[in-house]
Amino acid sequence: MLERLFKLQEHNTTVKTEVIAGLTTFLTMAYIIFVNPSLLAAAGMDSGAVFVATCLAAAIGCFIMGFYANYPVAMAPGMGLNAFFSFTVVGQMGYSWQVALGAVFFSGICFFLLSAFRIREWIINSIPLSLRGGIGAGIGFFLGFLGLQNAGIVVDNPATLVSMGDMTSWNAIMACLGFVVIAALYFRGVTGSVMIGILSVTLLSIATGHVELNGIFSMPPSLAPTFMQLDLAGALDIGLVSIVFSFLFVDMFDTSGTLIAVAQKGNLLDKDGNMPRINRALMADSTATVAGSMLGTSTTTSYIESGAGIAAGGRTGLTAVVVGLLFVVSLFLSPLAGAIPAYATAPALFFVAVLMTHSLVKIDWDDITEAAPVGVAAITMPLTYSVASGIALGIIAWTGIKLISGRQKEITPAMVVLTALFIVKFMVF
Repeated sequence: MLERLFKLQEHNTTVKTEVIAGLTTFLTMAYIIFVNPSLLAAAGMDSGAVFVATCLAAAIGCFIMGFYANYPVAMAPGMGLNAFFSFTVVGQMGYSWQVALGAVFFSGICFFLLSAFRIREWIINSIPLSLRGGIGAGIGFFLGFLGLQNAGIVVDNPATLVSMGDMTSWNAIMACLGFVVIAALYFRGVTGSVMIGILSVTLLSIATGHVELNGIFSMPPSLAPTFMQLDLAGALDIGLVSIVFSFLFVDMFDTSGTLIAVAQKGNLLDKDGNMPRINRALMADSTATVAGSMLGTSTTTSYIESGAGIAAGGRTGLTAVVVGLLFVVSLFLSPLAGAIPAYATAPALFFVAVLMTHSLVKIDWDDITEAAPVGVAAITMPLTYSVASGIALGIIAWTGIKLISGRQKEITPAMVVLTALFIVKFMVF
């Protein structure tokens, strides 16, 4: 049966190899079951229900990716998109989390349609490569800023907006320790370094009495507080059009970049350098996003951590299915997830931020017409506390600088349309 479903021999792999690869991928991305509930709780959502929604959405995405697309790519609610959900859409713009879930739902539907009608390639190819890198780095800076806030290392200041917190506090010390552990273990090639860092800080806090642990295993919490609570009518508000677009935009490039990266690493591209069944993979992503919004979590996307499983030999969808099964098993770890403090997940946020800023190395810094818009997008995301604003300002800057510099031939029709839409958005909303 497994041979029929996943064509193991054709991909020169075995069930044992795929299972090991699935376990490896899961360990590298399992931190999301601890981080996602803490981030979405900031939007007023029930953390127990979000924990269940996170595990279920990840499992659904992995199963679709595995059985339908037959790729060793794991899925879960995306880092960056969950912060955008809580701190921009709900926190800054004032929408309810129910409306934000509705926006996630519609972004998933749009992504599905774009994939089905093959419009996605046109949009992605129209956005300059350097600007995509700037957007990725900007999301990383935003995550790093959130991590520093959660650790109490960065605090508000009425005179300078932000300043350094008390570095002698338990929270700050533990966050710094967690980051050092994660980075050092990652360098040494230890599988699950991020999760080990989170659990190490948590266990040390429990041992010293700073955190109380009421067991490790239990039946999953109720999903009722978030299940089917999305507000679709509210999400149709004209002011949310840019929000839906931002969810769609970030997910689209995140997914496409991840799929291409892991396909190259696993030699899964065809002789022309293309990725077979890519539309199936994209539809798996969009379907999981729609399902996740109904369950009660932010956008579900493909994880770059899948590369760890591919490095361990994963070549088929069986790897993704194993990851999905492990997320189902994780449903019974809710007491442990509930005991993890914000300062324990803070170093994970900051470490993911460090990894995401790597995209800046591909920027041509000697060409100011390329570098300036990248800087605008990357810097304004954390400073405006909005991923959407950073994307919009970066695109406007790109079009304006290229136009006035006399390099209008580099401006694609899609960039003209996007620039016009974002200018109207800032003027009207």
